[in-house]
Amino acid sequence: MKLPRRFFQPLAAGAPQPYRELPVRLERMIHFVPPHLEKFRAKIPDLIPQVDVILGNLEDAIPADMKVEARRGFITLAKANEFGSTGLWARINALNSPWILDDLTEILAEAGDRIDVIMLPKVDGPWDIHYIDQLLAQLEARHGIRKPILVHAILETAEGVQNVDAIACASPRLHGMSLGPADLAASRGMKTTRVGGGHPDYKVIGDPGSGSERSVAQQDLWHYTIARMVDACQANGLKAFYGPFGDFSDPVGCETQFRNAFLLGCAGAWSLHPSQIEIAKQVFTPDPAEADFAQRILDAMPDGTGAVMIDGKMQDDATWKQAKVIADLARLVEERERGENRTVP
Repeated sequence: MKLPRRFFQPLAAGAPQPYRELPVRLERMIHFVPPHLEKFRAKIPDLIPQVDVILGNLEDAIPADMKVEARRGFITLAKANEFGSTGLWARINALNSPWILDDLTEILAEAGDRIDVIMLPKVDGPWDIHYIDQLLAQLEARHGIRKPILVHAILETAEGVQNVDAIACASPRLHGMSLGPADLAASRGMKTTRVGGGHPDYKVIGDPGSGSERSVAQQDLWHYTIARMVDACQANGLKAFYGPFGDFSDPVGCETQFRNAFLLGCAGAWSLHPSQIEIAKQVFTPDPAEADFAQRILDAMPDGTGAVMIDGKMQDDATWKQAKVIADLARLVEERERGENRTVP
């Protein structure tokens, strides 16, 4: 085990110092773009002010014979646009794929100073993070990249869920984690072909009544995993995200799944279709009335101690902490809308 005093040391001579605290950014939606298609690259300038994060997808959904084209397309869009306060991420191919090394070496060589986060799929354990941590440090040093590139892990294997706590504390380079429900369902042997969301057969029923039908309520397939992921992330100062919701024809289902994740502690979700951008923006933005009430709690308890009554409800140290989460997020949203949101180390 690495000594605590060495945890924040660069892993290569000349690599930038790792962050001790994550940059403060609004990341309500991670919007996926297939960079091998020029028509989608052409939309990037219009997307930049609409979304919090633009992600170039090089992995799943990219045909094997288009992997190189996707990589080159991502480099092109990264160099051709100014992203300002909008994050630029890349989802590279898995560590067991033949494309991973070229993904990292070419992207960092040509556009490494523009990349905020590398999303790593199918993370099984801390050893995967250690490998990419060392490799990124070597490439940062080689290409003179002065800002450390963060790593975002996708939780999409049973082994990864089992090792989620060890993954979360594997490196100061960790940004956070996303739930990958489709691959996770296959890894677990779950009997569903849906990409995220619930399933009508996963339900609870009420007790039998005399002459009446039993009440039925559909349950959430992903509640357990999201809660584990959120706990691991929050315990280590990371961000948790809901992943994809694949049924673009069901905006209500998408909103419900996103809202469940938001209430459980997730910072954002993936948007795979333009229609999901506004859903994520609405869900992961605090309700104005709730944000106002949270600010009233903070104003009434400036030092976060003691107890006060507001509208007949007792507020104390614990509710002050809850209010601060909501008020801080509301402030970030307001700054973003004014065009003032910036990365703050």
